[in-house]
Amino acid sequence: MQTIFVGNKPIILTSNFEKETNHKTFLLRTVNIGKVIKLLNQTDLKAVHLYDKDSENLLKRFLKLLPNTVAGGGKVFNDANEILFIYRNDKWDLPKGRAEAKESIEETAIREVEEETGVEGLKISKPLQTTYHIFKRNGKHRIKVTYWFEMTTNYSGKLKPQIKEGITKVQWLNKKESRQALEHSYANIRILI
Repeated sequence: MQTIFVGNKPIILTSNFEKETNHKTFLLRTVNIGKVIKLLNQTDLKAVHLYDKDSENLLKRFLKLLPNTVAGGGKVFNDANEILFIYRNDKWDLPKGRAEAKESIEETAIREVEEETGVEGLKISKPLQTTYHIFKRNGKHRIKVTYWFEMTTNYSGKLKPQIKEGITKVQWLNKKESRQALEHSYANIRILI
């Protein structure tokens, strides 16, 4: 089972056919993804399930429905065990961004965290769950595939929000502050914290 978000509403890829309660189910092989996105955006429907009995290829088949954008990002901890957050578009988020040509996804994640926050001395400690969400750019829907990494740093310098990317704040948040920030965040970020 894999989850892709449209805003905060999930599209759940599944090979188990469940009775519809607070969701609608469509066959993955024949789905009109544009209609599914519209349904989630314009109704109070809680979720959509896309069903295919071939559990091995669910995600692969889904990713062919729309163009993909690959990104890398970080859940960064400092020496005080605080997490690095950015504030953009009235939401708390984790730093991330698009991969550039000839760059490994790990290099992307480190570069994007540095660019968006000013934090240096980043070390990847382990990979985290990959997230998927659908967004619209230039009138067309795309799937953002974000590879996340847990990182550490002993950086104690000034935090610098990347204003040209719409980031207005960068902050280290403790456990309690992180939980509060997640109330004003995205569903795909909540699953990482």
